[in-house]
Amino acid sequence: MTIDIEPLGSVRAALGECPIWDMENQRLWFMDCRAGLIHQIDPATGRTVATSEVPAPAGSFALNADGRLVVALKEAIALYDPATEVWQTIAQIEDSHPNLRLNDGEALADGSFIVGTMHVLRNEGEPPLGGLYRLYPHGGFIKLASNIGITNGPCVSPVDGRFYVSDSSVRTIYSYAIAGDGTLADRRLFVNTQVYVSGPDGCCFDSAGGLWTALVHAGAIARFGPDGALTNKIELPLTHPASLCFGGENLDELFVTSIRDSGRLRGDKPLDGAVLRVRGMGAQGRAPARTRIGLA
Repeated sequence: MTIDIEPLGSVRAALGECPIWDMENQRLWFMDCRAGLIHQIDPATGRTVATSEVPAPAGSFALNADGRLVVALKEAIALYDPATEVWQTIAQIEDSHPNLRLNDGEALADGSFIVGTMHVLRNEGEPPLGGLYRLYPHGGFIKLASNIGITNGPCVSPVDGRFYVSDSSVRTIYSYAIAGDGTLADRRLFVNTQVYVSGPDGCCFDSAGGLWTALVHAGAIARFGPDGALTNKIELPLTHPASLCFGGENLDELFVTSIRDSGRLRGDKPLDGAVLRVRGMGAQGRAPARTRIGLA
């Protein structure tokens, strides 16, 4: 198997996160959380076709079915229309702290948006504020879980239907059963990445049920099979890969975002902050969901 790795375009993000493949327009979206920028790149040319500004620090976003974006800001979730630049705040978490903000989020198949917080620089033994939240299309907003230090990589397995999420602060990916009412139950440890000298960051599934994650401290991406066993590990020309998603015409390419300067993590390699396109893994992803917030 020959792996091909190349930079996509010329954008260099401070904190590149939340890559999303736009099937309809064959574009890659991603966010520079620290700068408050959402970029759209045409992979055919590498050209940045549009950039939207959002209040920084931002955590993540999702493509809504009506063309707007669902954006996780510091402690609130908003709908944003890139065409009109109109904002509408639609949810607010209950906690507020200088070191707390919303972080990674994901659109689910039912049109809802699931997002979690990160609470950094805590004292020893201090429990993290915030948690994991779900925003429904009809506007309902519920808290699903607490005691997550740094939420990353929320995604649902195509094999067992369970919900997977990283707590990067303890270098662990957990899975949960999704109950009939949309809440989470039966938490299980899926994999701990301490042996790879890294926490897991962003995650995505391939169609065979393999979970791919960015090993943010190890300069690599890894795939774990449904049983949690490591099946692939690909070294990257990056100090800190942050997140990844499948894309391309056949959903057989991985797009990997990275960190140049997050405020806590820094890299000085030539491609730090770039988006990489990885081909030749022998894996295929699935078409991403879109949220339907405000459309119920």
